[in-house]
Amino acid sequence: MSVPAILQTLRRSMDLYDELAAALPAHHLGSKLPGVPSNTVGEQLWCVVGARESYARAIAAGEWAGFACSLTAEDCRDAARIREALADSARALLEAMPPPAAPSPPEGAPAEEPEPPARTTQLLAVLEHEAAHQGQLIRYLYALRIPVPPGWKARYALD
Repeated sequence: MSVPAILQTLRRSMDLYDELAAALPAHHLGSKLPGVPSNTVGEQLWCVVGARESYARAIAAGEWAGFACSLTAEDCRDAARIREALADSARALLEAMPPPAAPSPPEGAPAEEPEPPARTTQLLAVLEHEAAHQGQLIRYLYALRIPVPPGWKARYALD
């Protein structure tokens, strides 16, 4: 998968999270899955934000620098703060990527500088993380009887 294709998929994922955060009733941020061990909806989103922030630093540095999240435990119950952090972390992650390749070089010259493998691997890892949490959050939506946002219904063929 090319870096532009990965970025397109990542942007779609970010849009889904923005849609969920905008539609999610604030009182559900503190909700857990009933009857099974789980964290809260807000803590699921904390992990998404923290991964975006951490991978943005890793992509910029060319190596993993550890996990850290700007959201506090209190922020996990604050809908406005979560929406803001999702937007800020998405922007930071996209800004960590290098600019698009220059126009095609003259014939005989290399087509483009290859993307550093570590950066591509990190970008794929954050995309995988986003998808894993989407799967988990779908369970929360159903178990807690939270209305599923239209974009999520379309993306994952949900009822």
